[in-house]
Amino acid sequence: MSEPPTKASMNVLKAILAGEVYPAMGCTEPVSCAYAAALAAERLGETVQRLSLKADLGTFKNGSAVAVPHAEGAKGNPIAAAMGALLANSESKLELLGEVTPAVSAAARELLHAGRCDYTCLEDEREFRVDVTVFGAEHSARCVLSGGHTDIERIERDAQVLSERDPHRQRREPAYRAVLRKMSLRELIEVATGLDDDDRQYIQRGIDMNLAMARRGDESRQAAYYLRRMKEKGILSEDLFYRVKVPIASAVDARMAGAAQAVMTSGGSGNQGIVAILTPHLVGQDRGTASGRILESIAAAHATNAYIKCYLGELSVTCGCAIAAGIAASVAVVYQHAGIDIPKMTFAVNNVIGDLSGLVCDGAKPGCSMKVVTSVDAAMRAAFMAIEGFGISDDDGLLGRTAEDSIRNLGRLSLDGMARVDPTVVDILTHKADRNRDPA
Repeated sequence: MSEPPTKASMNVLKAILAGEVYPAMGCTEPVSCAYAAALAAERLGETVQRLSLKADLGTFKNGSAVAVPHAEGAKGNPIAAAMGALLANSESKLELLGEVTPAVSAAARELLHAGRCDYTCLEDEREFRVDVTVFGAEHSARCVLSGGHTDIERIERDAQVLSERDPHRQRREPAYRAVLRKMSLRELIEVATGLDDDDRQYIQRGIDMNLAMARRGDESRQAAYYLRRMKEKGILSEDLFYRVKVPIASAVDARMAGAAQAVMTSGGSGNQGIVAILTPHLVGQDRGTASGRILESIAAAHATNAYIKCYLGELSVTCGCAIAAGIAASVAVVYQHAGIDIPKMTFAVNNVIGDLSGLVCDGAKPGCSMKVVTSVDAAMRAAFMAIEGFGISDDDGLLGRTAEDSIRNLGRLSLDGMARVDPTVVDILTHKADRNRDPA
């Protein structure tokens, strides 16, 4: 088996941007189900008449209550998988739902209403896994994604393997994460902020995409709308915190409502991308920070988010939008004002963890914008307190002597201490759905 790559042999930032920072239309869990179904349907060679969808706990949870683009208000992983199967075109990857026509949407909803979509939660699977089998009149085809939203484990037709990832690969996670685990926060930020022109253009593209989604959120009456109402009534003031939180909440409002428009992700999550990209962008714009430094700070946020995911996992029990992206945004704001000041960045990391640790992810849904507002508020408070030299003591709770220790402790809380949270959340969601179907 080949040795894992080292920092010297890998451009870590480019690996992160390629592996975790990409456009996605719709919540990334339902759209990954659509992508897997499209990959399978491409190999089927005939019209899909029935499909079977299996998803890990986290994917099942995240796709339970989120609206899917072009689904006429329908929610969840099954409708996304059905549309992907009927499209049978995977070329656009996580933007493929943009190709859904009214006819495809109607046919997908009919597929579900006719009971021709079996959906199962893989209750013992803690890592990301989507397994879709599509059936035609004479043939079947299957696609399995694991380790990441577009990471193909195998594709089959009529139970014959057409392609398969190296079965001897010990870890499902991308190779660059082995490198990240060995890096210090200083090394990480130094690497992340060494941008070339291509990196800068790609990060700017993410800013533009997520600002465009924020403008779409003005159309909905969700969290951002009521923040504006509170300002009009004199409950909130129009300060920096307000000016940053409202557009970010607007973007999440629109995305969770199923807006047919892509955002740039961070850590493979659209909502995390909105927080990690727009928080430092809006803070920097408001405070007059040079545009180049803002782009560097966003690169630092992406890298920090990727580092945290090494310890929290692909789909965390804790709210990644609030905690992981919140920490990332806080580090980015510190970078804008103080450069690579590790003591202050450590304060920022610890301030967010000390504030938000234990905030549970109960799936993607419209209410996510409320958690995002909390996240952005906490991230900005943490950063500006850190810049002034204040940080919660490492005597407090989960906090360690270093930022790296604190993040590892957060990972232990999420993966070990909260192991029963996702099964409990899924049980609640499932029984709630059953009650909604049967008013009696």
